[in-house]
Amino acid sequence: MTGVQTCALPIWIQNHLSENPDRDTSTIHSFLCGGSAVPRSMIDWFYKERGVEIIQGWGMTETNPIASVSVLKPEMQDWDWDRRLDFLETAGIPVPGLRVKIVDDEGNELPHDGEAFGELLIQGPWIAAEYLRDSRSSETMVDGWLRTGDVCKITPEGYVRITDRAKDVIKSGGEWISSIDLENTLMAHPAVAEAAVVGIKHPKWQERPLAIVVKASGQEVTKEELNAFLEDKVAKWWLPDDYVFADDVPKTGTGKFDKKVVREQYADMYLG
Repeated sequence: MTGVQTCALPIWIQNHLSENPDRDTSTIHSFLCGGSAVPRSMIDWFYKERGVEIIQGWGMTETNPIASVSVLKPEMQDWDWDRRLDFLETAGIPVPGLRVKIVDDEGNELPHDGEAFGELLIQGPWIAAEYLRDSRSSETMVDGWLRTGDVCKITPEGYVRITDRAKDVIKSGGEWISSIDLENTLMAHPAVAEAAVVGIKHPKWQERPLAIVVKASGQEVTKEELNAFLEDKVAKWWLPDDYVFADDVPKTGTGKFDKKVVREQYADMYLG
């Protein structure tokens, strides 16, 4: 097993292996990937094409560092692949010693039913209790729980499914749209290598989704084809209002999509 990788690296590896099918990966059984959510389609590709299982890990500096891992429980090992994939695509279950919960905007705890979503809070003996000489402590550490800033669902089996960062959730017409879900669905299209989705200011709906798409090598696709691909997979009002086809998506030093840069670059696109 390799070390922890950011999501961007598996994309590059997948593209390289697709273009060089003779590369030998037979000695690799699995690898742990963290940094940002791995698209379901990518996990599926590595398993089916290369026999390699991607195990997702999630954590923060404040959790020192890994807090959950998408390992399957013993009774899940014999399930069919698609059912196992439902859990491998999550952020996983908390590592022993940690507790998690999700809460609404008023701090009320929400059920772990796989449907309700709210901010993820985490608690445990090695979770940071405060920031040194930093006023954010009173806002981030509440009654012994660390507010992570991630918007999540928790399944009845205890698996954490991150739907977005609180700052990246798209607020449109009083409803929330998950940029991560849109990105992962778009990247399941064979002509899409990368997709970043951000909320852009809109004169009527507050925000609307904009998708920045990098086409896969040698592939062509149109905005209309991508919307048609999404139509039966997400709510109609989730469909991006527009697409920008780019050579690459701006990234942070850790390989994550730099959505702050993207939002600033296209801030007035829907304002005319």
